[in-house]
Amino acid sequence: MKFMKLGSKPDSFQTDGSNVRYVASELATDIILIVGDVKFYLHKFPLLSKSSRLQKLVATTNEENTDEVQISDIPGGPAALEICVKFCYGMTVTLNAYNVVAARCAAEYLEMHEAIEKGNLIYKIDVFLTSSIFRSWKDSIIVLQTTKSLLPLSEDLKVVSNCVDSIATKACVDVSKVDWSYTYNQKKLPEENGNDPNWNGVRNRLVPKDWWVADLCELEIDLYKHVLMIIKAKRIVSNDVIGAALKAYACRRLPGFSKGMIQSGDMIKHESIVDTIVRLLPAEKGCVSCSFLLKLLKATILMDSGEMAKDELVRRIGQQLEEASVNDLLIRASEEETTMYDVSTVQKIVQEFLMQDQNAEIESLEDSNELQETRKPGILSDASKLMVAKLIDGYLAEISKDANLPLSNFVDLAEMVSDISRPAHDGLYRAIDMYLKEHPGISKSERKRICKLMDCKKLSVDACMHAVQNERLPLRVVVQVLFFEQVRVAASSGSSTPDLPKGIKELNSGSHGSSRSATTNIEEDWDAVATAEELKALKGELASLRLANGVGGSERNGIGDGKSNVDKAAISKMKGLLKSNKIFTKLWSSKGGQGENSGSDSSDSLGSANPEEVKSTPSRNRRHSVS
Repeated sequence: MKFMKLGSKPDSFQTDGSNVRYVASELATDIILIVGDVKFYLHKFPLLSKSSRLQKLVATTNEENTDEVQISDIPGGPAALEICVKFCYGMTVTLNAYNVVAARCAAEYLEMHEAIEKGNLIYKIDVFLTSSIFRSWKDSIIVLQTTKSLLPLSEDLKVVSNCVDSIATKACVDVSKVDWSYTYNQKKLPEENGNDPNWNGVRNRLVPKDWWVADLCELEIDLYKHVLMIIKAKRIVSNDVIGAALKAYACRRLPGFSKGMIQSGDMIKHESIVDTIVRLLPAEKGCVSCSFLLKLLKATILMDSGEMAKDELVRRIGQQLEEASVNDLLIRASEEETTMYDVSTVQKIVQEFLMQDQNAEIESLEDSNELQETRKPGILSDASKLMVAKLIDGYLAEISKDANLPLSNFVDLAEMVSDISRPAHDGLYRAIDMYLKEHPGISKSERKRICKLMDCKKLSVDACMHAVQNERLPLRVVVQVLFFEQVRVAASSGSSTPDLPKGIKELNSGSHGSSRSATTNIEEDWDAVATAEELKALKGELASLRLANGVGGSERNGIGDGKSNVDKAAISKMKGLLKSNKIFTKLWSSKGGQGENSGSDSSDSLGSANPEEVKSTPSRNRRHSVS
């Protein structure tokens, strides 16, 4: 730390209690300076020779026949006045980064200019500031911190602006020219402490680009904002480093922020910090992590900050939503809400994510007069869409644990990403199953509505095995899972793919025609939850079908027509299973007892088992309905 000594006489300043200070001298004191409840018993001559203001005040007191002078409004209080008084007496006084601003402001108040005496206190302090303080990284930060209690005078004297410029300039210096001693908050390495036996006295450690970040966290938010705005305006420091600085400041100044929640404290101050950080975020996408943005959003919601900050964070999060985790999205709802999580905000974020494609399409239309078509920046990649779809599946599974979550919230959010093609629907199935488990009292129509979100053809083998045993699913879903598992088995063996009977397909698509009244009860049974006995039968039949296919694979190695024989047996078993159930017996009788393998009447019906659909690629955007 830099310092400057003034004066050469011994310090003869003494105190009597806590409220009386005087100079030990054979001469009687003839002036009393009063600062608050502290009295200074001094001599006029050394003071008046250097302070223009005291000359005027003493002249006034002489007219009033009193030796007391009130200067309670002097900046820096008694401590700053004592420095000025010692300088007037020529006593030794030491200036450093902690007291120099207070002394400078007090000297300005007392008007200790060069016009009164050459080499006066103001001149000496200004030289010290310029030649030493503003050239030192850590001293500039300390001095800037002390200016806050001395506003607005410290700002009028340009001490604040000079400190800010000094700090910002040093933060923008090329790291190859940075002395590591700048960063006084960093722990020293063994070689810097002289404890490394291989240390040869040569400093060869690379200085990181964010070497200044931790040190600036010492500043209050108003001063921090001032410094960072100057750093950004210079356009030398990268946006990534600016983002790292903002994150470090938030973690340092907001208790609990790193854990995704703000602990109790000065909430007004915390709100100011969050709002300022949001305004200081660089415009460039990706300069801060999505997780950091979501923590800021949680803070704004908790403190009920302005809508402007919240909307800006929602927009920015939506632009890089694929980086988020499920835990990041678990935003607590306000106390007024009955639900556990703020689903509406997540819906807005997803909407912002999907809007990127729409905005890109608008730009493409505007540039349609161009001869060559180019992919506009910001258009979502298939990988990004798939990551977001999986993210929302995981998020739905978590919020489903909330017993107060309305079905509409679940379905609306799931439908927002329904157009994103996913190779597997296991995550969505898990979310649906979790909701059914936590909300057993929902109606048949609601159960049917939520199951429509899932494509049974896109369930893995493990998910199919779980679904076949799942007592929470409507019977039609269980049967579809069973059928498409057989489709998968048949496809893997290279055989032809069996199809659902026409009656089941028509029931799935809802096209009952003239027989609708006759099948009303069948529809109710079809949407009902499967009984344990029915599930057991379906599970056993699925196992036998898979076993039969395995045997067929062996027979094909020895018998040329084993393939067709096994396929016929498998399909026969499937039909036998369906007809053995009382529901399907009614269905067959209502449809004329047909069990034909006819083609599907609707390309969107999950009853369709077109081999091309079975082999559909992840890029397909069609969402199949369960009903």
